Amino acid sequence: MDPHPQHLIGDCLIHIFTFLPEEDLLRASGVCQDWHGAAETPWLWRRLCLQRWTFCDLTAFRSERVDHSWKKYYLRRSHLEMKMTKGRTGGYTCRSLRGHAGKVVGVTYLQESSAQLPHLWNVSATVCSAGSDGTVRTWNTQSGELLWCSPEQKPLSGIMSDERREVVITIESTGLIKTWSGRSGQELGSFSAPGRPFTLLQYDVSDSWFLTVGNGLGSLWTLAGTGLTRASSLVVGDSAIDILLVSPDKSLMVVGSSDGGAATVICTQSLTSPSEDGDPLRVSTPIRGSGAAAFIPTQPARLAVMDNEHTLNKTLYVFDLSIKKSKFKSEIQVQQVESFPVSLEVSPHRMILKASDSNRLVLVVDQELLVFSLKGDLLARFKDHTMRITSVHVDSFRVVTASEDLSLRVMTWSKDGDCGTTLESRYHLLGGSHTMSRALTHVSCDYSSIVAVAEGKSGNDVLKVYSFTS
Repeated sequence: MDPHPQHLIGDCLIHIFTFLPEEDLLRASGVCQDWHGAAETPWLWRRLCLQRWTFCDLTAFRSERVDHSWKKYYLRRSHLEMKMTKGRTGGYTCRSLRGHAGKVVGVTYLQESSAQLPHLWNVSATVCSAGSDGTVRTWNTQSGELLWCSPEQKPLSGIMSDERREVVITIESTGLIKTWSGRSGQELGSFSAPGRPFTLLQYDVSDSWFLTVGNGLGSLWTLAGTGLTRASSLVVGDSAIDILLVSPDKSLMVVGSSDGGAATVICTQSLTSPSEDGDPLRVSTPIRGSGAAAFIPTQPARLAVMDNEHTLNKTLYVFDLSIKKSKFKSEIQVQQVESFPVSLEVSPHRMILKASDSNRLVLVVDQELLVFSLKGDLLARFKDHTMRITSVHVDSFRVVTASEDLSLRVMTWSKDGDCGTTLESRYHLLGGSHTMSRALTHVSCDYSSIVAVAEGKSGNDVLKVYSFTS
């Protein structure tokens, strides 16, 4: 009898190989045929993938055209992230997309590769831009091809998209809102709202499509379906609405003004399916003013709010929002779970607050970027730009800032054994020549590309697309 059965040797090797990182597993694969067979076990590479990313695009393994495997997925994605982390010449391409006559007022992805489910074998994405020339344009980021352009309208002031339904939403400076088919550019619906300027928020409730619009007079309109049928209207206050957020569980909406009083929390159902004989369910937050706000993406309705006191010593609050229902009535509860002081070096022109996960807040104040835990610990502080930060993108892999100094700064999250996850500043991407452009005004990202808007000195803005390929 064989004292060392082959299957036992293989099982022992696979168990030992579970303790190896990627580099050592690749080296072990080249030792001999037995080691190679054990190191190629799909379960080992699946384990590495899920340990590193938690979520992986399993649809890639069901493709009939390409022979994918967990090992190929791991090596391809880690190689792509290495390029995106280092930003070296040759690791990415840069394209300038020209076509708008005037300012580009916004840019958004219509078809993107998300950080959770990246399309590693199809890196092309579609972005949409809106301009003061009254046109909407969609572009292929990989080829730079213009896919379609809308007819000229009144000057546009904003744009957003619903990737799942491939719908583009624009608003004119006059208040005319339109929806467009992302595939064909066909107009789907329109609605005219008074009282500029405007803030837009698109969301789904029970798989039904809604768009809420806040205006400069403190009023809200909620529109149902891509045809933009009016569902409700509500006066919230008398200040311009520029804070408009919906909770991750879609049950509550936060409405506020960065220059006004306390933010208002409204039951989403009161806007999407209003009662004919009842007042909307709403309550004010227990702080005097809201300079910036963000929902924590991993929690049902946890809200972070920075006050708008005109001092260098501010306070950041964290609230848990919920709806308490009883037999006779329902009420919104706002429970404070944390608060901590934030000391600023200069009086902010504008603050931007973003949340990365359950325990990290990113605050942008003029040239600075600060990272806090929800307990108030200052985890990182960066001053990489020489001029004001105009826009910031935050996801689970990286943070990208655009600045008036005509550059992008790329930072990535990394795991630290003692401190948990930290943010590391990596590299700059230049937005063009200072003889041609003034500043970068917008930035948006998907998993493998970055799109920014360069304000042209000639009056015509340009889209800058940086694409990373594995």
